[in-house]
Amino acid sequence: MTTNTALIPDLWDEAHASTLSEAEKLQYRSNLLGSDMRVTNYGGGNTSAKIQEKDPLTGKETTVLWVKGSGGDIGSMGLNGFSTLYLDKLNALKDLYRGKEYEDEMVGYLPHCNFNLNTRAASIDTPLHAYVPFTHVDHLHPDAVIAIAASKNSQELTETIYGQDIGWLPWLRPGFQLGLELEKIARAKPHLKGVILEAHGLFTWGKTARECYLTSLEMINKAQAWLDEQLKDKPAFSGALFKSLDDAKRREVASQLMPSIRGKTSKVQRQIGHFNDSAEVLEFVNSKDLKSLAEMGTSCPDHFLRTKIKPLVVDYDPTQDNLDEVLAGLDDQLAAYNRDYAAYYDRCKRSNSPAMRDSNPVIYLVPGVGMLSFAKDKATARIAGEFYVNAINVMRGASGVSEYMGLPEQEAFDIEYWLLEEAKLQRMPKPKSLAGRIAAVTGGAGGIGQATAARLIQEGACVVLLDIDQDSLDKTAAEFSEAFGKDSITALRMDVTREEDVVAGLKHASVAFGGVDILVSNAGIASSAPLEETSLELWNRNQDILSTGYFLVTRETFKVLKQQDMGGNVVFVSSKNGLVASANASAYCTAKAAEIQLARCVALEGAQHGIRANVVNPDAVLRGSKIWTGKWKEERADAYNLSTDDLEDHYRQRSLLKLSVLPEDIAEAIYFFVSDASAKSTGNILNVDAGHAPSFTR
Repeated sequence: MTTNTALIPDLWDEAHASTLSEAEKLQYRSNLLGSDMRVTNYGGGNTSAKIQEKDPLTGKETTVLWVKGSGGDIGSMGLNGFSTLYLDKLNALKDLYRGKEYEDEMVGYLPHCNFNLNTRAASIDTPLHAYVPFTHVDHLHPDAVIAIAASKNSQELTETIYGQDIGWLPWLRPGFQLGLELEKIARAKPHLKGVILEAHGLFTWGKTARECYLTSLEMINKAQAWLDEQLKDKPAFSGALFKSLDDAKRREVASQLMPSIRGKTSKVQRQIGHFNDSAEVLEFVNSKDLKSLAEMGTSCPDHFLRTKIKPLVVDYDPTQDNLDEVLAGLDDQLAAYNRDYAAYYDRCKRSNSPAMRDSNPVIYLVPGVGMLSFAKDKATARIAGEFYVNAINVMRGASGVSEYMGLPEQEAFDIEYWLLEEAKLQRMPKPKSLAGRIAAVTGGAGGIGQATAARLIQEGACVVLLDIDQDSLDKTAAEFSEAFGKDSITALRMDVTREEDVVAGLKHASVAFGGVDILVSNAGIASSAPLEETSLELWNRNQDILSTGYFLVTRETFKVLKQQDMGGNVVFVSSKNGLVASANASAYCTAKAAEIQLARCVALEGAQHGIRANVVNPDAVLRGSKIWTGKWKEERADAYNLSTDDLEDHYRQRSLLKLSVLPEDIAEAIYFFVSDASAKSTGNILNVDAGHAPSFTR
């Protein structure tokens, strides 16, 4: 069995901590704990401190609860991520509490307890921290501890591992009542250092921030060391049923499955995918216990809120490589899952339950291959997968030392369809115009490519940057990751003239994000030569990149778009030279004209599939453009008897509007064509040239 023998280190720097205020120490402690996924998952858990503050109204000292606010992440939050509430007002809420069946109404009182007009919304876990009679409190979701909490004999194991140091409470949904139960056990047993919550997680506390931090590490490490000792000679999940396919084959299978799944499950909401073939995932999906454990669902509320109550195990057999059979049977598998989910909803719904949400799976487990996760955006899909890895770790531990217990179905439903969770969903901002869409941009490291990628990401799209220039591609991808976040961007070196590169590029898009919706074909080259001096090599070079290259990328994209059956958009970045010939540029002009005609063919063939194809024709986009950095710029300047420094002004003055055309202008035109604003346009040409009368389309 794979075990995690590395214990969590003490990273506390007392020299640094001694310079911090009590609130800053809380943030420091929180960030240290949240930086290790073994301590808690993204967005999971919460931390608090009861701090003496001066009341802005009375000027007197008062105790204020600083606690992680709703929706925060302890690993990355700043001080503004904490809610602050008067502790005496929180204590006064006990007199208003009418009992467990009314506990949700207590959330409405929390804003009345806010200190110093803090607008950070308090979470439902606030009472769990407020009523524990210790200054510093941590609530964490470490896999090692949840493995104990999710075991059939959880209470017995807690006593075995921790003796009298840690208490135990049976499952209770987070909220006001659980806060009172924590207070009760902490006051009744003042020697306790914390409590394990059945099927949920760990609470620890201390008199100082450092003491609380060390107690959290101690209890997590104690559970991990005990599990490692118990599991070291046992096969995980009853042993392996399958062997993992090699890396290339795993990605090949994923690249075929993901667009099909995405297309079939995006009717309610467009989905973005994530692929995980980590060692933990492969150990689980290859195991004998895969189906039985997957069917039981997850235990910790944070897990199933993001992964749904259970995953779908895809009927793939790596020994038979029955991928075609699996693809053909996906509709039936998904229909069965949807029926099962609807039955679960009908069995468990309350009179005031929200309407059933999208009943498609979030997590897909593929033997020999790995795990696929799908959600409204890349970050949500990735995080859902990370949470299911947490669930795998929990199941490994619990099933190895006891019997794993998923949360009872009704309890799971009451969390998933909790009215407070529904209210949180309703407060989510409206999706951006390209949310849930995936764009592949060739020539992505050049001026127009970069501007286009940025524009599409700003509207919510995920972007696959494709370019032949590895150095520029790496630089652009790093800058975009910094500016927009790593979940918005992926990059791959691709030569559009090489068929194998193009095939690999579209597979990369499918594995990275689940497919593709938008192709911006923008790879470029420029050349200038009189007709009689145009070599066959120069002619073919233009055709290879601007004609054949556009064809190859479009053909492979078209295959994915048809597989998804969700429509799509193709935009060719051509040139005014595709409409109007220029002297000394026969190879370039001919290839650009071919692009325009190809786009028309794509529009004709794509219409029945909801696939649109349009053309943007730039002219003289000098800034940021690679083709204007070398010989082409010199040749065009020579053609007009100008210096290269005067060329931009020449093109500006030549235009009807006397304006320079920038990469951002081209990006705006591309965005128009890929957005729903042009939903009824296909086979069209949009010139972005500041006005060039010979290029007026007829």
